[in-house]
Amino acid sequence: MSATRDDPHIDSLSLESRVVAAARPERVSDAGVNVPIDLNSTFLAPGEAGYGRFGNSTWSALESAIESLESGSTLVFSSGIAAISALFSILPRGAVVTASRNGYSGTMVLLRQAEASGALEVRYVDVSNTAEVFAALPGSTLLWLESPTNPALEVADIPTLIAAAKQLNVGVAVDNTFATPLVQQPLEMGADLVMHSLSKYIAGHSDVILGSISTKDQALYQRLADVRKMNGAIPGPFEVWLALRGLRTLGVRMERAQKNAMELAVRLSSHPAVSQVRYPGLPGDPHHAIAKSFMKGFGAVISFDHSGGAEAADQACAASKLVAYATSLGGVESLWERRHRWSSESPTIPVNLIRLSVGIEDVEDIWRDIDQALRGSLER
Repeated sequence: MSATRDDPHIDSLSLESRVVAAARPERVSDAGVNVPIDLNSTFLAPGEAGYGRFGNSTWSALESAIESLESGSTLVFSSGIAAISALFSILPRGAVVTASRNGYSGTMVLLRQAEASGALEVRYVDVSNTAEVFAALPGSTLLWLESPTNPALEVADIPTLIAAAKQLNVGVAVDNTFATPLVQQPLEMGADLVMHSLSKYIAGHSDVILGSISTKDQALYQRLADVRKMNGAIPGPFEVWLALRGLRTLGVRMERAQKNAMELAVRLSSHPAVSQVRYPGLPGDPHHAIAKSFMKGFGAVISFDHSGGAEAADQACAASKLVAYATSLGGVESLWERRHRWSSESPTIPVNLIRLSVGIEDVEDIWRDIDQALRGSLER
């Protein structure tokens, strides 16, 4: 079900232009420049639409736009965790998954639950340690890569790991939420599947919950489409339309947010309230060289350890005026939180780690707010 034109010219555009131009309606007299919201659960027969759980023209538009960025057929889901659940659900019972020991807490919970039920066997690895991943791959069904990881910001050598997995006939799926397709394109490197929490950078305004999966493998695509249809993890048309509208500014938002993040990471590195900064854009970061070798940027999330401990980290987050004390990331506004305020956070993450999602505000305003909050937390 498509409401958009099939324009081969899109392929000749840069990714920054594709986010604006992709999945627009047909250019006919008096047509709108934006795709409409398709609020229908029921469609007249005969036809291909069938029923609202099977497809929607607004879904198709967003899926087409993401396809132009990730170079793979795309399905939109009701949330990022719904997309991840769908992906894990098509693995055979008892399949071995090699996955990051640090990662999005929702993914970690799903993997632990699958382990406990016997649905999956999980080998947890440091994805930034290529030799460790190599050692875990034999006998695996799937290599699940999140890179950069949430919230430790470890960077996997994605091209090298994909090549090694392929030699062993191991499937590869990549959570590309932090990087976005503007920074790295795992399908072009040979990955089988790419997942996004669209709630984050792609939608970009902290107002929708959505996810997506992209793949070049049509058999995988059909299996996942069947899971979405029969398990009901379908998105609402209005949320999808908002995400498509948000996607239009992804290029300028990422450019500004990454520039801000680099400046803030440098300043945080010498702040008396900070004992360690994690940001692959810093030349001294242990993941800088690998990130620079294939990524087109370093993202807009910074993690750092508060030198005063967990309580001081909480105090700092609560004292900010511009930076919002909230979970999630990827919106136009800056957000921060101590990640271990959530019981589901990985035990390998320091209890005093603060994750900062850098927004598009003026960097001096962001810095003044962060600085006063951190200094105040040291004085208590």
